[in-house]
Amino acid sequence: MTDNIINELTWRDAVNQQTDAEGLAKLVADKKISLYCGVDPTGGSMHIGHLIPFMMMKRFQLMGHHPIILIGGGTGTIGDPSGRKTERQLQTIEQVQANVDSLSKQMKKLFGAGADIRMVNNHDWLKDISLLDFLRDYGKNFNVNTMLAKDIVASRLDGGISFTEFTYQILQSIDFKHLHDSMDVQLQIGGADQWGNITSGIDLIHKIEGSDEPVFGLTIPLMLKADGTKFGKTAGGAIWLDPERTSPFEFYQFWLNQDDRDVLKYLKFFTFLSEEEIKELGRKLVSEPEKREAQLALASEVTRFVHGDAELEEAEKITKVLFSGDIRKLSVNELEVAFEKMPKVSVNSDSKNIVDWLVDTEVVSSKRQAREDVTNGAISINGEKITDTDFIVNPDANFEGKLVITKRGKKNYFVAEISK
Repeated sequence: MTDNIINELTWRDAVNQQTDAEGLAKLVADKKISLYCGVDPTGGSMHIGHLIPFMMMKRFQLMGHHPIILIGGGTGTIGDPSGRKTERQLQTIEQVQANVDSLSKQMKKLFGAGADIRMVNNHDWLKDISLLDFLRDYGKNFNVNTMLAKDIVASRLDGGISFTEFTYQILQSIDFKHLHDSMDVQLQIGGADQWGNITSGIDLIHKIEGSDEPVFGLTIPLMLKADGTKFGKTAGGAIWLDPERTSPFEFYQFWLNQDDRDVLKYLKFFTFLSEEEIKELGRKLVSEPEKREAQLALASEVTRFVHGDAELEEAEKITKVLFSGDIRKLSVNELEVAFEKMPKVSVNSDSKNIVDWLVDTEVVSSKRQAREDVTNGAISINGEKITDTDFIVNPDANFEGKLVITKRGKKNYFVAEISK
């Protein structure tokens, strides 16, 4: 880690745009600053795409700066138009508050509870602004032509945008002004799509306080995979930080399965490993790619940061056991975690010949294929290789009589749930 946060972010390729790069570099060299990043409670959990700017906030925190996390309990009732083609469906106040509570809990887990991190909710100050105050105190400082030119609005003009969403950038600007006045915040961080909102806030402060007021904006690059697709999306949907929506094991597997072309970039963005440690993993990626040490380090570091040591240990244990095939080392709960997203068949608890079992549980399509696979040693039942076509599968023999796990070949698992 370097002794300057901007240098640290730069070598990690984590800076997209800055409003005043020279001014910000001088500011953070001279003092420890307060900065903020916001997230609107449009859902009950953040996903890994949300994690990107907050990883940057964590880096500021580790270097002695003072991050402030803003949960948009007020702006969340409106909806940010950026990145959308249509109007956002408004949520009830009760749903927004439930989401605020969930996101606040996630943030406390990521950042800890201490004097160097604060959490605020913009509903606390936005709710007290009357319509007349909004128009007189803030509306007069915004030129409609300038607002229309912002990418977040311009991209919506063809399809139309409501006045509600049009005013979002004013509300976010009020946030920056409020935090600047009350907590001496001088920097806002956000994703690449937040540039227009961030610069609107800086413009508002400069109009009220003077153009020499030292406030800054910094955005994070848009994260794309090597194949050009958007980072964080999978065939199964988003990868959530909430362990109830994406298990720590599934979370760990996501990072473990990253492409060689992407893994070093993700190590820079999502871990706190040093430059030399990441360079060494890069060398091993070239010399010993089959060991996947870079992916293992990435999966371990991010899972530990988001979920903790115990959850990482369980994810690593399940992964190693599934790779070795000796699933007898796993508990029923661990198996249910491992195979949570896998299709399952339901069977009764009657004992059954292995050949009939393989056909009935849809492992193979014919008894001929079943006999051939068993004879060739391609079939394991609950971690035990079966080579005898007269073998009897007893569903009550393992895993509390709840599951029978069939493995065909090296990687293909099939799950049967036992109905009593």
